Amino acid sequence: MLATVMQALDTTIANVALPHMQGAMGATQDQISWVLTSYIVAAAICMPLTGFLSARFGRKRIFVWSVVGFTLSSMLCGAAQSLPQIVLFRLLQGVFGASLVPLSQAVLLDTYPRERHGSAMALWGLGVMVGPILGPSLGGWLTEYYSWRWVFYINLPFGVLACLGLITFVGETTLERVRRFDWLGFALLSLGIGALQMMLDRGQTLDWLNSPEIIVETLLTGLALYLFVVHMLTSEHPFIEPGLFRDRNFSVGLVFIFIVGVILLTTMALLPPFLQNLMGYPVIDVGLILAPRGFGTMIAMATVGRLSGKVDPRAMILLGLLLTSLSLWEMTGFTLDISGWDVVRTGVTQGLGLGFIFVPLSTLTFSTLAPHYRNEGTALFSLMRNIGSSIGISVVVSYLSQRTQINHAAFADYITPFNLALKQAAQAGGYGLGTTQGLVGINAEVTKQAATLAYLQDFRLMMLVSLAALPLLLLLHHPNRNERLATRASSPSSA
Repeated sequence: MLATVMQALDTTIANVALPHMQGAMGATQDQISWVLTSYIVAAAICMPLTGFLSARFGRKRIFVWSVVGFTLSSMLCGAAQSLPQIVLFRLLQGVFGASLVPLSQAVLLDTYPRERHGSAMALWGLGVMVGPILGPSLGGWLTEYYSWRWVFYINLPFGVLACLGLITFVGETTLERVRRFDWLGFALLSLGIGALQMMLDRGQTLDWLNSPEIIVETLLTGLALYLFVVHMLTSEHPFIEPGLFRDRNFSVGLVFIFIVGVILLTTMALLPPFLQNLMGYPVIDVGLILAPRGFGTMIAMATVGRLSGKVDPRAMILLGLLLTSLSLWEMTGFTLDISGWDVVRTGVTQGLGLGFIFVPLSTLTFSTLAPHYRNEGTALFSLMRNIGSSIGISVVVSYLSQRTQINHAAFADYITPFNLALKQAAQAGGYGLGTTQGLVGINAEVTKQAATLAYLQDFRLMMLVSLAALPLLLLLHHPNRNERLATRASSPSSA
């Protein structure tokens, strides 16, 4: 779990420190964004490698070296003196960090018997879910009171403790020396995922399909992923075993975790600018207001851990989806006059919802999957969550920009000399239609209200996404004890 917390924190903790890094490195906005892009792309490309490397070299060995590499590259990021250095070290951080979350999950699933998987996933899920939530808060506090370099140095104690724990307590797995590496499959998948992440990360900045770069990346994504699927289905030794997707729970679970990824980080991407830019909250206060969302997740996961084995996991997922949808529905009624308590209350509700979804979903996804598929399965599970987050953030940011422009145009239609409310405001000295300064003030207010409505429309979109996941519950199968024993007996390791 320590390794999971360390990697999960780094997905969001550096975002808050970007403006400070930009000033220290003398970089432009576009240049400093590569600090995030390099990490995301490297992690996405290397994550599918987890299954093969664990099988060939041993899971414990790969896990330990990943923790050591991630910790050292974090220290190098903190000590970087130029933009090329920090981008290179972030690239290394992404390479080593890619396998931390899937390997953590695989170790827990193999360590605990199936009847205790729910409790184990509840503990593991704390790191996965709470890390991205608390990342901005911790990053803002460290940057404000110390330096942006400490958002990377903070990984040192986690890394040392995780490494010592792994060496001491985790056992090594059986090696598969004869397994071949599918270079063509890996190259196609890497090209497709890398191009997809680049397109999602840079699309909003470059105005999407109006940019030749985004067009090329879109074509590369579609072509590479299509060829990868064809190759996987026809190759004798594919990079990812097609047998993984014959398990219904696993396939449905991948779609489900994609949706969870969309909801998990998109709300966290929208709320900080809403609170800072429109409501005038300082960055430290924003972190404090958003932190209780993580406590809601922790409470839900602790509850799920106790209910595991006693309550149908699908019922808990249903409760989680309804709580998440309820919180997003309440957020569609936000105004610029809301209090911090309103944000805290809806955040705790949403945290509870996500906590009730994540643990039962992780348990059900792997409940009928043969154990020898676990390393690859956990890697794909984490990859789909990350891709969901990337796509979700790109969609809501683009939708926000688009709706702000549309709302501005709609509101501007009411700014006429014949508008009674505007006349009264002008007579009261609030706005002046006859001066440039008065028109600038009116335009600023129209823009502010247009942006506010656009945020609410984004929250509504997220609510519809969470409700759209409800029918997937009908496809998830809760195996009985005999089926679980049959799955365990069919695995090569048990034989």
